[in-house]
Amino acid sequence: MPFADNNGIRIHYHVEGDGSPLVLQHGLTSDIQRWYMHGYVEDLSQNYKLVIVDARGHGKSDKPHTSDKYDGESMASDVISVLDQEEINKAHYVGYSMGGSIGFFLAKLFADRFHSLIIGGMHPYSLGSKVFDEMEVILRDGMELYVETYDPPLQGARLENMLANDNLALIAAGLGLKERSDLSSVLPDINIPCMLYVGDQDSLHENAKLSATKIEGCSWVSLPGFDHSDAMERGDVIIPHVRDFLSGLG
Repeated sequence: MPFADNNGIRIHYHVEGDGSPLVLQHGLTSDIQRWYMHGYVEDLSQNYKLVIVDARGHGKSDKPHTSDKYDGESMASDVISVLDQEEINKAHYVGYSMGGSIGFFLAKLFADRFHSLIIGGMHPYSLGSKVFDEMEVILRDGMELYVETYDPPLQGARLENMLANDNLALIAAGLGLKERSDLSSVLPDINIPCMLYVGDQDSLHENAKLSATKIEGCSWVSLPGFDHSDAMERGDVIIPHVRDFLSGLG
């Protein structure tokens, strides 16, 4: 079970497949297993060396309980610590939701370590506080109460995956996102190929669309009828977009 150490925080990850390295970074409340559940690993590992990272606070990575441990710079450096552990100089990157936020920090701080960035379900502007405040209130009483808020209800492996979370670590990670600085100043400076994708039923859609216009040559994918969950779970729709983008890089 591989781990990288980033200043005392252990980051768990998997490596699957062969080819050009491609990092997969999940969102808040998720972990490595989401990429397996929705077909990404089975498909993309046929052509890429997948480096699939459990973000701090999630999966088998360490789970600090204070929000200062979830600043964007630290979480971006977690990804770099994994690449260093695997002696990978440059990789492609796919990040969804919180993983997309990490992607913008990678663009700001570590762009020289990436061939390209694919960011889903996220934009670089201020995220506001309402969603995170509501989430914190519910999570204080544990994961069982939190999963009851889902409509339709979570089932099977997805339910087990959610219940396995550490509620206090999720609260801290959510506060880290709430307190995230506006990263939009980095957009004009992104000089590596970039793709942004968001469901058009996601509240993040319009700001994500705006941010795509600020990145030179950015590929923009709007997913009709998809909400925030769909744009992760519908691997059958997302993976072809990822493949088309990466194959177009030559």
